[in-house]
Amino acid sequence: MKRIFDVLFSLIVILCFFPLGLIISILIKLSSSGGIFYSQIRIGKNAKPFKIYKFRSMKIDSDHSQKLTIGMKDPRITSIGFFIRKYKLDEFPQFINVLIGNMSIVGPRPEVKEYVDRYSDEQRKILTLKPGITDYASIEYFKENELLAASSDPEKTYIEEIMPAKLKLNEKYLENQSLAHDIRIIWKTIKKVLKN
Repeated sequence: MKRIFDVLFSLIVILCFFPLGLIISILIKLSSSGGIFYSQIRIGKNAKPFKIYKFRSMKIDSDHSQKLTIGMKDPRITSIGFFIRKYKLDEFPQFINVLIGNMSIVGPRPEVKEYVDRYSDEQRKILTLKPGITDYASIEYFKENELLAASSDPEKTYIEEIMPAKLKLNEKYLENQSLAHDIRIIWKTIKKVLKN
């Protein structure tokens, strides 16, 4: 049932979003050199690596120097990137990931390998779930970039404070999975984006 819901929901979103996605694509091309999309290897269900897709919001090769984005004033972010990040529009290509089958609408946000390697055995239980576009952690840490920007050591703050807290929230979802639960999380995410 969850897979059927994921596919139908993604198709509806992609069809409805297409005109705006086309405008975003044109603005990305006009605002900076490079491609429209950004892809990165993340760790998915059963620790299997996969390629996640986003609209490119940063200058080319920006992730080579640092994985974390430090606030909305990060100099690596392009002019259109500020806008699409603020409203989470850069995440919409992940509905393609959902159609492919390596992501779900609701599930733990997938991490890069270097952070997953730090998981304890208990924390690795969330890797039994298919990663998602949104989850409790995405809602709770909607402005994560601002928290990192306020830290004197963003990497340490993420690894020692934010990541463990997000994993705790993921464990909460692991213990209570249902389609009704997923719909509640989607609705909370929509309200959070609109309030931003």
